[in-house]
Amino acid sequence: MFEGVLTALVTPFRNGAVDEQALTTLVERQVAAGVDGLVPCGSTGESATMSHEEHNLVVRRVVEAAAGRVSVVAGTGSNNTQEAIHLTRHAKEAGADGALLISPYYNKPTQAGLVAHFEAVARETAFPLIVYNIPGRTASNIAPETLARLSENEHIVGVKESCGELDQIAHVIAQCAPDFSVLTGDDALALAVTAIGGNGGISTSSNVAPELVRDLIQAARSGDFERARTLHYKLLPLFDVLFCETNPIPVKAAVSLLGLCGDEIRLPMTPITPPNLERLRMVLKDLELL
Repeated sequence: MFEGVLTALVTPFRNGAVDEQALTTLVERQVAAGVDGLVPCGSTGESATMSHEEHNLVVRRVVEAAAGRVSVVAGTGSNNTQEAIHLTRHAKEAGADGALLISPYYNKPTQAGLVAHFEAVARETAFPLIVYNIPGRTASNIAPETLARLSENEHIVGVKESCGELDQIAHVIAQCAPDFSVLTGDDALALAVTAIGGNGGISTSSNVAPELVRDLIQAARSGDFERARTLHYKLLPLFDVLFCETNPIPVKAAVSLLGLCGDEIRLPMTPITPPNLERLRMVLKDLELL
């Protein structure tokens, strides 16, 4: 089961290409901080603007840098089922531990279409798959009943839930198989989702404050809710500022301010605005990260 804190890694770029040295630095920092896993090539990793060659390069480099010390769940989703199968096969061959697949975007498949899509990838790859539900980006919502059906597939092992609705996530937990991992994709809901039985989160904020996010989820999973609440409210300004503009604009700026990589970001994303950059800087200072 994938559980705990998995960091949705940013992808560092330099002069238009993947900065492999900086990527290794990011992986080492996450491993040293004690996170449970890494998720390259997701939304936070700007996968939508990477070529297949770049995508495969990033997955390989993260697997090599992690060297088995933490799990690697590669983002391999697409609105094209055959493309998702191709990317997932590469992740498996590269040595990743699993794959994260966003639900097909733009197409707006029916619930039956969603089941058919994920089951096709599972059938063709025989690889541990985490479904990614984020209606705000895909224009389709994976219903709890659909996830319950998918959870019966031996290769579909979990969901990253970014629907933003705690009630819906509770129904997912209630209806899915007991060994199906429910991970939040919303950092601000990490405490709440873990408290109702979730297994942790795939976090953007842990790019910036991995130790604090790790401690928050560990405290919640162990039932130490007093400590978990304290950490939640300490991190709340960071959760807010990292989503003050479209992800990954603020988090890319944050890791740059921390000196971990450059701030290069690919169109159609644009650099963070000066007022929000200053706000971000102040939050990092308040958390004694800067």
